Amino acid sequence: MSHSELPADLTDSTTGESVTIQTERGLYVDPKALSAHLPALSYRGDALYMEQVSIDELAKQYGTPCYVYSKQAILDVYQAYTDSFASLNHQVCYAVKANSNLAVLGVLAQAGAGFDIVSRGELMRVLAAGGAASRVVFSGVGKTYSDIEYALTQGIGCFNVESISELTLINDVAKSLDKPAPISLRVNPNVDAKTHPYISTGLKDNKFGITHEDALAVYQQAADLSHIDIVGIDCHIGSQLTEVEPFVAALDKVIELIHSLRNAGIELQHIDLGGGLGVRYIDETPVSIDEFAQALLPKLSELGLTVFFEPGRSIVANAGVLLTQVDVLKPTEHKNFAIVDAAMNDLIRPALYQAEMAVIPSVLPSDGIDTDGTQPWDIVGAICETGDFLAKDRLLSLATGDVLAITGAGAYGFTMSSNYNSRPRASEVMVSGDSHQLIRKRETIEALYADEALWQAQ
Repeated sequence: MSHSELPADLTDSTTGESVTIQTERGLYVDPKALSAHLPALSYRGDALYMEQVSIDELAKQYGTPCYVYSKQAILDVYQAYTDSFASLNHQVCYAVKANSNLAVLGVLAQAGAGFDIVSRGELMRVLAAGGAASRVVFSGVGKTYSDIEYALTQGIGCFNVESISELTLINDVAKSLDKPAPISLRVNPNVDAKTHPYISTGLKDNKFGITHEDALAVYQQAADLSHIDIVGIDCHIGSQLTEVEPFVAALDKVIELIHSLRNAGIELQHIDLGGGLGVRYIDETPVSIDEFAQALLPKLSELGLTVFFEPGRSIVANAGVLLTQVDVLKPTEHKNFAIVDAAMNDLIRPALYQAEMAVIPSVLPSDGIDTDGTQPWDIVGAICETGDFLAKDRLLSLATGDVLAITGAGAYGFTMSSNYNSRPRASEVMVSGDSHQLIRKRETIEALYADEALWQAQ
């Protein structure tokens, strides 16, 4: 949550229940109240559980930092999309960039999901997880010859084309393979998504897509190319959208273009509305999937086209947490620092986007905000950057060795992690009911330099 995403008030819009208390000392996030609004997480007595598994037990068995995902929470959101758009022919194409672990992809593939990818690497992951290339849309502004060639040989469902030069390149590759290339154009509607500028993608000064004004002419160019098969139209305006109005505004512009295409003799098979539906991290009140559907269904039903969606964050964000342990407490005259074993290399959203993410304890404090020893803490990592923080000015009662859960970490957590400061990346675990499984081993330090070599003097 950036400065543009800050809540208007600090109570739940449905129940009126207070989730946060803002004081002069800092922000208190009520762990029990927050967990009540998150799937899979709950306190049993004073102990935090994901589904039926103790968070403390997971931390003990797998160590920290560790990402933990709920299988059921992932499937529930996927099913919510499927149910809400059941009246239309549709395909949910999960955005792999949000969380690309093979177990996550495999669970969604088994449920019938398609996938949205932006690289050859993501396509290979989908195939390794059992996904079908025919249910994959290939987005991204920098597709190379080899990317396109590989995707075509695998039977890719559709390329979302971002430029005229890319369109020409796809045709050239398809011609060399004597294989038609299914395409849609990603149209940039110049609609303000009202989100953080780094994750806004549908404005005229963003790098993505073809301008709405140029789209008809580019479609006509595509129709004249020998190995291009026009199948759809694509639009993606941004991420972490909490209102439906920007989606409606973008859809109206795309519908206008579809009518112009029909008048020009270009018939489409599908419309792809992209992803971007937001989630609740702390106090946000995003539109529900059902409300999202109800706003769009009347317009979509009239088109008679198959509808594609590319949700990522909304499927996996609140299905995951990042577990971390308090290593050092460093109170000072001006600031109290809780130095944990996770850092910006593990979860970069707070540093990169100024995102506000909840940090809740694995064991409930005895008296909530009034617990003895509650103080404002900056939750920081051990990396040599002032920007290395996970949360600031949070009212918590902490002791060395405490396990903390950072919620909302299932999306853009591990996938954006790095080895900065030669830190191994975290392990990943999936929970289902009362069972749990390691789905990615923690990296070893030796693995970080295993493919490097010392300079050999000649």
